[in-house]
Amino acid sequence: MIEILSELFAEANSHDIGKIVYLMMGRVAPLYEPIEFGMADKMMLRTIAIAYNVSPDEVAAHFQKIGDLGKVSGEYAEKVRGKKKKDLTVAEVFEILEKVAATSGPGSVEIKMTMLAKLLADLDPTSSYYVSRIPVGKLRLGFSDMTVLDSLSWMIDGTKSHRKEIERAYNVHPDLGFIAEQVKAHGIAGLSKVLPVVGTPILMARAERLSSGEEIIGKIGRCAIEPKFDGFRLQAHIDHGKVKLFTRNLEDATPMYPDVVEGLQKQLKAKTAILEGEAIAYNTETGEYLPFQETVQRKRKHGIEQMAKDIPLKLICFELLYMDGTTYIDVAYEKRVKKLADSIVKGDVLLSSEVTIAETGKEVEAIFDDAVSRGLEGILAKKLDGTYQAGARGWSWIKFKRSYSAHLDDTIDALVMGYYFGRGKRTSFGIGAFLIGVYDKKEDKFLTIARVGTGLTDDEWRELKVRGEKLKAKEKPPLYSVAKALEPDVWIVPEIVVEIKADELTRSPVHTAGRVMKASKSGDGLMVDVPGYALRFPRLERFRDDKKFDDATTLPEIEEMFELQKKHLQKNTSSE
Repeated sequence: MIEILSELFAEANSHDIGKIVYLMMGRVAPLYEPIEFGMADKMMLRTIAIAYNVSPDEVAAHFQKIGDLGKVSGEYAEKVRGKKKKDLTVAEVFEILEKVAATSGPGSVEIKMTMLAKLLADLDPTSSYYVSRIPVGKLRLGFSDMTVLDSLSWMIDGTKSHRKEIERAYNVHPDLGFIAEQVKAHGIAGLSKVLPVVGTPILMARAERLSSGEEIIGKIGRCAIEPKFDGFRLQAHIDHGKVKLFTRNLEDATPMYPDVVEGLQKQLKAKTAILEGEAIAYNTETGEYLPFQETVQRKRKHGIEQMAKDIPLKLICFELLYMDGTTYIDVAYEKRVKKLADSIVKGDVLLSSEVTIAETGKEVEAIFDDAVSRGLEGILAKKLDGTYQAGARGWSWIKFKRSYSAHLDDTIDALVMGYYFGRGKRTSFGIGAFLIGVYDKKEDKFLTIARVGTGLTDDEWRELKVRGEKLKAKEKPPLYSVAKALEPDVWIVPEIVVEIKADELTRSPVHTAGRVMKASKSGDGLMVDVPGYALRFPRLERFRDDKKFDDATTLPEIEEMFELQKKHLQKNTSSE
């Protein structure tokens, strides 16, 4: 797949390559721009009927029979037009789709269908097959952003050796079309000029994890300790009074949090800035922070103003990435956090994160105990001279949520890969269990780690079934590595991320996360050399709609968690 894409990129010119990348992702803009087509299957079927002068009832019946909108469009194109086609360029197709997405207001539905029908009528059958899927969000070519980055590297010299440099630029400016244009026009050297831009979200840094204060000090030495809040992580972009708020999955959440927007406008002493913080609900009478279950009620599209009054938020600011022309990503943490604190004036919404310097493991443990006693998740240790590692997980930040024991006290974020039909009571839901996986970034694959059948309420089972139906795939997605024995009844394209709690991590020969295969002694196949990782008694904690599918817990993280669990089991056993 990487080779095919790299050949396509090599043939494309610098003006078209960005448009090609957007179209391959089924979009006409980067993910962080809220530009959507607003088309449902029924609207697209009516469009196909108009394009090929066929009865809408006939098209609907044909779709009901084969269940693939793209195939329906392609078959009618083949029947009506044959191999004849109008010579349309990528730029022309892109421009039409862009206009469709931008059309809104009274009568917009009919205008959209008319434009799309004309476009489909001018396309050859193969193009019609794919283009018709784009407006309804069902293109699904089966690769991730990382596949595109690997392909851009491969385009240069037939290797993945440039992936790290390309990914660094992408993490700071996560616009695949823009990155492709830069690589095509200027090569790898041009990426050094990719810097933070106000209004373009930066992929958020992530923390490693350790299990004790002693380990943290041993790893990064004297460090800063910040409390870890359980709220919404937001990245704020301020441009001369205009504010945009982005979530970790690049969603523009500005309309949801008017109180945070107002707080930034009133309390930040800067004309332009990019900063990060955790939005958390609090009790207006006591000042105490509220649990996530209260904060999550603020994530809504309706009744926002009233909810802002009922459940107000504070934004605990902990990172500065850009301010008034200066980029702070590569500046040491101590300088970043001081500049941020100095830029916040006293008020009701914005607060600087509490920072305590720790020099010993005992001091780290004491700060941790205090944080937990106040109902917080735990703490983050930050390297004093560490830089901000956009989009990456590194040792500049270390997460210490609670002591690890023989049991798995931390949760993992997993991708729902498919589901199994239910039995008994769950027959009515049409789902009885679901398969989850973690991400192997190195191989750009999702690997199985558990089959989950407990921990969901009836409403959550129904919700998962509804979501799964919308994201059903006809065959196993190319990004999935699944043993034959675990193949689900229904595959789901990579999109749904869930937070999973489990008793512990164990080894399993059937799960592919961390599994190593070798040739059998007879030489007629493969056998398990090292069993994979599996979750014991996994159960759903919550849906993580704030995360993209490639934000799932990674294989190296699972390996670390397994080692931490083993260490504490040995420690507990020896102390007994």
